[in-house]
Amino acid sequence: MSNLRPMQLGEILDATFSIYRRHFALFMRMGLVVVWLPAAAWVYFQVRFGGTRGPELFAAFDEHTLRSVLILLALLLASSAAGLLLKAGTIQVISESYLGREPRLAPALQLGAAKILPLLLIAISKWLVLIIIYVVGAVGVVVAVVIGRLGGTGIAVLLGTVGGVGVCWLLAFVACGYGVTTPVVVLEGLSSSFDAFARSWDLTRGFRLKLFGVVVVTWLIAQFLPQLVVGTMSIVILGASPALQPFLVVLTSLLSILLAPVMPCALTLLYYDLRVRREAFDLQMLSQELGIT
Repeated sequence: MSNLRPMQLGEILDATFSIYRRHFALFMRMGLVVVWLPAAAWVYFQVRFGGTRGPELFAAFDEHTLRSVLILLALLLASSAAGLLLKAGTIQVISESYLGREPRLAPALQLGAAKILPLLLIAISKWLVLIIIYVVGAVGVVVAVVIGRLGGTGIAVLLGTVGGVGVCWLLAFVACGYGVTTPVVVLEGLSSSFDAFARSWDLTRGFRLKLFGVVVVTWLIAQFLPQLVVGTMSIVILGASPALQPFLVVLTSLLSILLAPVMPCALTLLYYDLRVRREAFDLQMLSQELGIT
């Protein structure tokens, strides 16, 4: 990777997996350092309350509702922070690769740690926006179905279907519009963290379908298919030996850590692609944004 240039969807995917293979050991060290604690906590809960022990979890939740909610929120926050640290580190690895430098673990983690508060703020805000759209859209669909019943079941089904598709489209459209907020926060000097929303919206204008394609294809290759294989194996193995459940839970978690850098790689490359197309972004500008002279 010696130059920044516009890339088609297939080229972005090819470059993503090339970078992943080239820096596999670094990504694994980064993932283990950053993700192991929240991953271990989730593994504990799955092993402790999974399978036939599910009722124990509900009983504990009913008995200690406030504490359970706080623990769950802490785990979600820790998992989100770990994921954002990993994304920021991945952005640093790719950027250093473009500049012909050998990426190292410490600078990658330092960059993520320096940006973690604005990254968390933007991530939480983004989820709140999507949740509000979903709730308002769901209420609108229900109202449309109720009104549609006055004209018959067929009208109600039609309005419900159209409304549901419309809400899904709006969610995807907004999510794609805000799809590169993370690299914007990590790499660009913003007067306010919330400027990342307008910046991402502007960069993705006219390319949201491309972003959607990159996310879907990457998710299918790096997440859905591997988890489908492991899930199928789990069903077969647990049917023969239920005692192996803890091993399978750990295996699933390790697979998630193993593949976690793939999506950030793809989105970072897409971000650079968008900036090259819109702003003639080059290596000198990248070097300046990373503070390298």
